[in-house]
Amino acid sequence: MKRSPFRLLPSLAVLALAALIALVAGCSKKSSLVTAPDASTQGATMMGLIKASPFELNRAMQVQEAHTPAFLRMSGVVGTALTAGADGKPAIMVLTESAMGTRLPQTIDGYAVIENVTGKIHAYRTTGGGTSHTAKQTPPIQLGTSGGNVNDIANGFCCSGTLGALITKGGAQYILSNSHVFAGDVVSGGNGRVAQIGDDVNQPGLVDNNCSSSNTNVVADVSSLSTLYPPTSTPNVDCSIAQVRSGMVATNGSILEVGTISASTVAAFVGQAVKKSGRTTGLTRGSISALNATISVGYEDECSGNSFTKTFTGQIVISQHHSAFLNSGDSGSLMVEDVATNPRAVGLLYAGSSTSAVANPIGDVLSHLGATMVGQ
Repeated sequence: MKRSPFRLLPSLAVLALAALIALVAGCSKKSSLVTAPDASTQGATMMGLIKASPFELNRAMQVQEAHTPAFLRMSGVVGTALTAGADGKPAIMVLTESAMGTRLPQTIDGYAVIENVTGKIHAYRTTGGGTSHTAKQTPPIQLGTSGGNVNDIANGFCCSGTLGALITKGGAQYILSNSHVFAGDVVSGGNGRVAQIGDDVNQPGLVDNNCSSSNTNVVADVSSLSTLYPPTSTPNVDCSIAQVRSGMVATNGSILEVGTISASTVAAFVGQAVKKSGRTTGLTRGSISALNATISVGYEDECSGNSFTKTFTGQIVISQHHSAFLNSGDSGSLMVEDVATNPRAVGLLYAGSSTSAVANPIGDVLSHLGATMVGQ
């Protein structure tokens, strides 16, 4: 999500992988105080760069999961995942706040330990390509664009993210994004209200319209509430949907700079080439570096509110350099395979750091929602 001031001077919130550090989960916010992811199914998907039998992959996952609690108790460790070592064999990735060197073991139960220094939380500046993902569109709009709940404003800040993709459920079409984009206001604090079913969803979002919903497209209505709060709740996904208003969204689910996608999905694998279309960085490309990640993600209970942490398992990790793949405001972007025509969905992006991004497996998202992708 992106947090924005009531004046248009971008002061970006951040994305960072975290277990023992706070991770701001990919929304955007702008502020001015002047004017008031199922691990048990992942073994079969970890092909690509990992050279191992399904039995060996399952054993490696068991080892990773067994040692994760002990790693997370170590100061400076922010998560674990399963990746490929230099020899292609399964290896345990340990994500750290700063280089830990000899504090980490070289091997665990015969598997190499690979450190991935994700770094501390950083502030980001907005970047973008030739196609604007923040401009107001003429309906029916394409997705991969700025948007969010029109009431996501509190404590002198407004918040928005990305309208990610189109799904269908029960014969109706819905925009898919993150829970913290559509329903991130979970306490009656700075604005005296919480996100509700039926809240308007606009395009572009508040952060790209001076923290005002006037003269924006109201394109959908919030149809599901938080999967994040309380943080002990069972959903293992950060997702929410909003029912499309008639004539406001392209019915083929077209995404800016991606076009139409496939109605089918594909499981992630290490080394897989992927791309996404999001509010802040537009169309970007990356590759999957690890799977089955246990990641604790820091959120706010309303726009610029109090922080809390929710831990996810079975997540997808994507490598990036200087937040080039995912940045503040890109939350809710759909990650698809990097092919030219009708790519299949791989995951729903929601968090990251300057070196890594995180996605819920798309199968977990659709299963939770009881929905399918709109596509060719």
